[in-house]
Amino acid sequence: MSDHTSAAQATDNSEPTSVAMDMQDERIIRQEGIAGAIRAFGKRIRAGNLGSLPIVAGLILIWIVFQLLNSKFLSADNLVNLTLQCAALGTIALGVVVVLLVAQIDLSVGSLSGVASAVLGVTFVQMNWPIWLSLLAALALGALIGFFYGYLYTRFGVPTFVITLAGLLGFLGLQLWILGPTGTVNIPFSSWIVQMATSTFLPPWVAYTITGLTVIGIIISDVRKAQRRVKAGLSSVALSLTIIKAVVILLVAVVAITYLATDRGIGVTFLLFIALSALVGFLLNRTRWGRWIYAVGGNVEAARRAGINVKAIYISALMVGTTLATLGGLLAAARLTAASISSGGGTTNLTAIAAAVIGGTSLFGGRGHAWSALLGIFVIQSIFNGLTLLSLDSSVRFMVTGAVLLLAVIIDALSRRARASHGQA
Repeated sequence: MSDHTSAAQATDNSEPTSVAMDMQDERIIRQEGIAGAIRAFGKRIRAGNLGSLPIVAGLILIWIVFQLLNSKFLSADNLVNLTLQCAALGTIALGVVVVLLVAQIDLSVGSLSGVASAVLGVTFVQMNWPIWLSLLAALALGALIGFFYGYLYTRFGVPTFVITLAGLLGFLGLQLWILGPTGTVNIPFSSWIVQMATSTFLPPWVAYTITGLTVIGIIISDVRKAQRRVKAGLSSVALSLTIIKAVVILLVAVVAITYLATDRGIGVTFLLFIALSALVGFLLNRTRWGRWIYAVGGNVEAARRAGINVKAIYISALMVGTTLATLGGLLAAARLTAASISSGGGTTNLTAIAAAVIGGTSLFGGRGHAWSALLGIFVIQSIFNGLTLLSLDSSVRFMVTGAVLLLAVIIDALSRRARASHGQA
């Protein structure tokens, strides 16, 4: 691996240089290869770009503590339950991540998920609609509500905090009205959506195949990205780093699948959550829409002056948030085999928003990624699950979760301060 030397070495002669254009700036001195990647990682940490490191370290610490306190915590049976518990709420949190990236908030995701479950229960069970039509109606309603939120915000300038707070109350009433006097609609256990959410698991060979194809896709994607950057005269990630990343992902996935397969294996709903996270991650990182999302969340005025249709970005982000909230509500109703007045209630709102923030999404917008929802919901559900195994009261659960959320926000604030001191805010 050849090292990039300083800009002085790259530009102190008139002969053509092989140094990439983005490395010819004297302020950017970086070495390529594994050693260069390690040094660059150290620089990012010192500059406050912590990424997912605090949450990953915290999750490992939580798992170690609960395993020491109760040997059943890391059993295959309990981890399978943990993945199933994460799917529905994680899907809702995924939508919250997109909304937070544009520096907005949606306080109504819990009520929306409850409305979606009510629509599914009433139309599918009481009105005998085909189930695909019930699901489509619920998702379309979610998208329409997101568009309405976005229109109110961009047309009248009403803060999304107020709009969605009104939505929280309004859709709670709509949920009660749809469910009627009984307040509960049981979804047949024999329906495919309930079967999928409760008792459908991937055979190990299918999980291994999906993992292999995913790793191959990552390698191809990274290689093509490197080729495009080289063609444009920019620096690129070395092939050795791409291979190391792929091998690490493959090993972690194979070990996890093999261990979970000793019980029931990977649930289909959890696979759906992972697939949605990957899809949203792709849209955010590899498409123009995603770049505009980060641009608007980072500096809305600069984005507007750059010609980005800011209003359309706000509306689309809110539509993604509400649609994923309704999808999460449908998954939750399927897992509980019922739509009731308690669906989407309780702490659903706070848990989904807390998961997005704990996972690393900034409340100030412009920073975070789709996998924040996965990491955050694993932390919260691990705390809930571990404290339940210890038979501790709900009061302890809420206090611990609140402390973790506060710690995540403090880390985010300190990280922003560190980046500002390094001229990267």
